[in-house]
Amino acid sequence: MLHFMTVNHYENFPVASFLMPAHLRPAIRAIYAFARSADDFADEGEHSNSERLSLLRAYVLDLDRIAAGITPLDPILQKLAAVIDSYELCLQPFYDLLDAFQQDIQVQSYATEEAVLDYCRRSANPVGRILLRLWKKDQSEALLLASDAICTALQQINFLQDVTIDAAKGRTYLSDEAMLHHHVERSEILALRLNTAPAPSPALRALILAECANCRRRMLSGAPLPSQLGGRIGGELSLVIAGGLCILDKIEAAGGDIVFQRPKLSGMDWPRLAWQAWVLGFKYP
Repeated sequence: MLHFMTVNHYENFPVASFLMPAHLRPAIRAIYAFARSADDFADEGEHSNSERLSLLRAYVLDLDRIAAGITPLDPILQKLAAVIDSYELCLQPFYDLLDAFQQDIQVQSYATEEAVLDYCRRSANPVGRILLRLWKKDQSEALLLASDAICTALQQINFLQDVTIDAAKGRTYLSDEAMLHHHVERSEILALRLNTAPAPSPALRALILAECANCRRRMLSGAPLPSQLGGRIGGELSLVIAGGLCILDKIEAAGGDIVFQRPKLSGMDWPRLAWQAWVLGFKYP
């Protein structure tokens, strides 16, 4: 059975932009189509949870077919199979992504920060590792760890943007221990989403700002990676990092209010992003 789902998405960061080498763009688009459609199975549309899991498990079975040298059934996976073969990509990162998307359906909250980071290890970090493999830059453990830091930071920035949206789905990625530390009740987040509370409490704002600081530290720990990669690939990654830092700047400028001032990038931000990307390259030559 073939499954098609069309959803309009706001993306913070460029996907296979003009900075990416032209010969890699089709491969990156195929990888993105796989990840985007699988994420949609977990989050979008009117499917029941059992239907969502069935859709994702069908993707898992198609990955098994690829591993066995058999043509997958889904056309998206057929294109992905060609990329995996051409670039000798490891299948484990793709399995990890599907595992994380299934977890989204089955797990609604996280007790510890360590559990959140483990989710990011499977939901975000595989993308960076796949790209490093495409670029033939995956032989260095230092580069892989820098990529992981950037991807985890980007994932957690997305969590901050979508705190109330996720809460309306019965899900939160703010850990219980972080909320307990800042005296924030989970019910407050849902109340804000349902417009039954006037504004985020000072405690919730403090929690969001603390999470921003953690994201910024993590992002900057990986910031030397673009200059280490060099070329147009490094330029692309510098823009991605600059985009993440810009979102953090917007959250902090709003005092941690992500409910009534949900931050996102716009065309007005691109001159600033270009400048920040250049500064990153200068800072980490």
